[in-house]
Amino acid sequence: MSMLELITKASATPEQLPSDSQYPIVLNPDPILLNLKPQTQESNDVSFVKRVEGWKISQTDTEIIELGQNFYKKLKIKLKNLKSFTKVEFISMLTSYLKKNSEKLGISVVVEQKDESYTKALVVSVAIEQKGEGYTKALIQKIGFLMGEAVVGLVLEACFAFEIWEILETLIVGGLIEGSSSRKLVHNLIEKKRSDLVCLCVKHVSDLQFSDILSVLKFFLSPPKDAYDTMAFIRKEWETEALSAIEMAKDKTLAEKTFNLAKDAAILLMMAHDEFTTSELCLHYLLSSPNLDDVIFSACIGNLNGSEIMGFVRYLKKWLKKYQKFPQASSSSIPKASSLHWLKVFDSVPSLENVTKCFGFVLDEHFSSLVLHPEFCEEVKSIELVVNSLAAEARICCKLANLSKLMLKI
Repeated sequence: MSMLELITKASATPEQLPSDSQYPIVLNPDPILLNLKPQTQESNDVSFVKRVEGWKISQTDTEIIELGQNFYKKLKIKLKNLKSFTKVEFISMLTSYLKKNSEKLGISVVVEQKDESYTKALVVSVAIEQKGEGYTKALIQKIGFLMGEAVVGLVLEACFAFEIWEILETLIVGGLIEGSSSRKLVHNLIEKKRSDLVCLCVKHVSDLQFSDILSVLKFFLSPPKDAYDTMAFIRKEWETEALSAIEMAKDKTLAEKTFNLAKDAAILLMMAHDEFTTSELCLHYLLSSPNLDDVIFSACIGNLNGSEIMGFVRYLKKWLKKYQKFPQASSSSIPKASSLHWLKVFDSVPSLENVTKCFGFVLDEHFSSLVLHPEFCEEVKSIELVVNSLAAEARICCKLANLSKLMLKI
């Protein structure tokens, strides 16, 4: 068998790693390293490498690992027979497991209640009743990092089985889904038509595969009718935060720095909301995601059909027109205004750089077929006017920048 055949066979049938790893959590190295000592105190060995002994993990880490392994085994058995396993029982099991971990580490869990109004920035922490999904979510936020990849995978399976979307959202936003636990996550969410959670996956899951990104792109460009119910949540969030930023930008009592940030936020959120369809608002998350690899995303665009490509081109054209109409908006405003932490969608505004890069991907992947498409040619002609205007502004800005540098040297 040739080397190529061996590689092809291995990729076609990847070996499944054991889910119950001996050390499923990140261990604290300090107590381990302090206990290490040379294997022999006196040795004539001139080697720079000295063998050591005394490697032993702490009692707390041992107990946490045992709790995870026991919970994994119990939940795995329960999930094999969903007829005798209920949503309430699962939440109770998960809560009990997380609570025991918090007790081992001496971490108390409270929930933060925030006033949505920006004028009342006080955060009040209150103890909550130790039962139900709310308490479980608070535990995941504090103790979730101890769950391990295998446990997270089973919890995801249970969340899909019982449609517990709030807990699933907490896992995604907390960055707890990675590696094997992220497999089929996007596929399953698309099957369930959970557009809102798909957007969160694009934003927070760092190791999405080619098939995941392509599925998301096709899903947002040609969404099924029954997907618009959850997409409406996305539009409502953008609308609410845009209005909040606009109201804040009207407040003349704010400090100058905060006031300027609020204006930047109001302009960009208004641009991102107005004139875009509900499904196009979801595309914002894809274009602005820091987790996308350019090569993979370009390949995904290459797999779109004719109607999907035209829809994507029209979407990009809207962004180019927005940046032409509001030249004061720029990608440099985005990281500055990220300090407005209550605006959750602000960092999902695609920059002009990302928009032009995506348009370049379209041309690279579909140029030969698109030039023969009269509808595409018309779109390109209208885009050309916008691009020429943006290029003219860029040239003027470059000249002013060079002049200012020259003046500073003088």
